[in-house]
Amino acid sequence: MHQDLPKIISVDDHIVEPAHLWNDWLPSKLRERGPHVERRGIGTMRHIGGGAYEQTFDDSGPKADCWIYEDLVYINKRHVAAVGFDRDDMTMSPITYDEMRPGCYDPKARVEDMEMNWVEASLCFPTFPRFCGQTFLEAKDRELALACVLAYNDWMVEEWCGDSRGRLLPLCLIPLWDAQLAAAEVRRNAERGVRAVCFSEIPPKLGLPSIHSGEWDPFFQACSDTSTVVCMHIGSSSQMPATSGDAPVAVAATLSFNNAMASLSDFLFSGVLVRFPQLKLAYSEGQIGWLPYVLERADDVWREHRAWGGVKDIVPEPPSTYYYRNVYGCFFRDRHGLESLDRVGVDNITFETDYPHTDSTWPDTKKIALEMMGDLSDDAVYKIVRGNAIRMLSLGIT
Repeated sequence: MHQDLPKIISVDDHIVEPAHLWNDWLPSKLRERGPHVERRGIGTMRHIGGGAYEQTFDDSGPKADCWIYEDLVYINKRHVAAVGFDRDDMTMSPITYDEMRPGCYDPKARVEDMEMNWVEASLCFPTFPRFCGQTFLEAKDRELALACVLAYNDWMVEEWCGDSRGRLLPLCLIPLWDAQLAAAEVRRNAERGVRAVCFSEIPPKLGLPSIHSGEWDPFFQACSDTSTVVCMHIGSSSQMPATSGDAPVAVAATLSFNNAMASLSDFLFSGVLVRFPQLKLAYSEGQIGWLPYVLERADDVWREHRAWGGVKDIVPEPPSTYYYRNVYGCFFRDRHGLESLDRVGVDNITFETDYPHTDSTWPDTKKIALEMMGDLSDDAVYKIVRGNAIRMLSLGIT
């Protein structure tokens, strides 16, 4: 058993956006139409899948701080800002900023909570915009939506990360509806040190072109040129795997890695990683235990079926070649994955705390990591909790 653990670099945490974000960071002429927060009484609320909810409002009901944007009313929920609550109180229920732990939305408080949790640096995904900015993709006014994306990125770089001395790492959005605009935004942010961008696991589920179409090549080229990691969080295709409409949410939560598995299969057979050999992909919160079989199966398909399978001319090497060269997995609890480390790849996995979600290991991440990794070598533990993230994000530290 390791007596200590290198300081963690968490590559998947989350922000509950502060109420002032778009009011402060949008151009003044757009602020009145931009996202803003109102406190409302909530009647009923039910998750219907893909980040969508059925909800009613009742002035006499429990209060929630809600984001208002065009026709959307997004209710802040306790299970999304769960840290600080007992496990059985991490419910899908309304919450106000007053009830949240300040680390959910305040960068200084976040760094304090990271310090409590043996975390040196943290990469944070959005909440109201959803995991790759689907909220703005679905908006009617594209001029306003683009301004909202740019405002979020400016806030991310200058306010959320700005005074953290490298403790908070910038993760930016793109305008998903235009690959050329997306490429330009990647390059704009790379010039100020950003090395990570959100993207969808399976763009066609958002009504967008597939990665096989070539439509995303300007975006992939920009990411490759700037060493910007393409970060694909579970749920970034707005559909979580489920077996039926009446299955409990626990079924989808158990199957949450399925879209990551499908996405990796897509990339391995797309030729994208052949055309862009420097491109880096990260599967955030996808866990790692499923990787060995998918790699085995993909290589078997390539060997046995490539002629009729449509990939003989676009994938010249076994697909696992591109995984080991270009792809990073991410986990918080996955003993099976660690037991299969020789096939998962000790250089291909990163670690996370998932603060402030219900899956978060805060404030016990160090203890949990030591229990999971006690049989691994010091070199392997360093790579998993820190070293691979440093390399993936080009952090320039040790």
